[in-house]
Amino acid sequence: MEHSYKIVVSDTGILTKLCGANDSNLKLIEQHLGVPVFMRGNELSVEQDDPAIQQQFRFIIDRIIDEIEEGYADSEDAVASILNTDLNPDYTPTKDYFSSQREHATMNEGAIVVPGAQKKVYPKTQNQADYVRLLRTKDMVFCSGSAGSGKTFLAVCEALRLVLSKEKKGIILTRPVVEAGESLGFLPGDLEQKTAPYLRPLYDSMETVLSKDTVKKLIENDIIETAPLAYMRGRTLNDSVIILDEAQNTTCEQMKMFLTRMGNGSKVFVTGDVTQIDLPKRCKSGLVHALEVLSGIPEIGIMQMTGADVVRNPLVKKIVQAYENAKDN
Repeated sequence: MEHSYKIVVSDTGILTKLCGANDSNLKLIEQHLGVPVFMRGNELSVEQDDPAIQQQFRFIIDRIIDEIEEGYADSEDAVASILNTDLNPDYTPTKDYFSSQREHATMNEGAIVVPGAQKKVYPKTQNQADYVRLLRTKDMVFCSGSAGSGKTFLAVCEALRLVLSKEKKGIILTRPVVEAGESLGFLPGDLEQKTAPYLRPLYDSMETVLSKDTVKKLIENDIIETAPLAYMRGRTLNDSVIILDEAQNTTCEQMKMFLTRMGNGSKVFVTGDVTQIDLPKRCKSGLVHALEVLSGIPEIGIMQMTGADVVRNPLVKKIVQAYENAKDN
């Protein structure tokens, strides 16, 4: 006889959102697990002895609750996305998820948990989940994809996790300065003021998970360093996380220079969108070239995002998809 495996959800508002209209979300969970899900009062349960099914059920419910608390997962599309994202098939729960402490093992749950952050950062698509795995398991990772696909945001969050958990000593942020068509020397202010507009998207990503004051203190204490790509020449960066954003606007020579700055104990994350290259037409993108010549090195992780990975405003996803369709025709 199979035993009932129960989970108590004490917050009735969260329980209502979790179940969905006419229990539509529970039906999606049933389809995913292949077993019926029952609700009695504030309890959700499955009649199942298989520990793997029980663990998966518990993980799914906890994941959805986390997302509901962050303002997500209140629609069938959001829940379907969660169910279709394989975060970690070897997941093993280590404690009671519905206790007041609700803190989980970072590596096991598939989320990026930044110490001091107000929320966990979950991958929203399968490609994003695979990308997070690469960020954790490879010392050098390239990610190319559309705007809003999470490539820079997830890299920044993982970098913050590594530094604030004392696994690395600092973060170096850099971008090529070509978008405005101006030389840094002609822009007003000191070096930090000149580069700030170009690095603002990276700061925005950080301030999504940490307070502005915390980010400011990290910068003031030189734990987070910003530098134009041109100022990286001659440096060797040890025990750090180095992020190159907008890498499609590097030349081949700049990309080689940047990649060879990697020192002992460092990780390098390179992000860009090869459909938005601002270089002169006769100048080959360093990102495109690197993806061609480095693809055979197993120690390097390479991820390609698509329009399906866009997690900004739904209209952005439609715009990206329209451009991709036009390119294919």
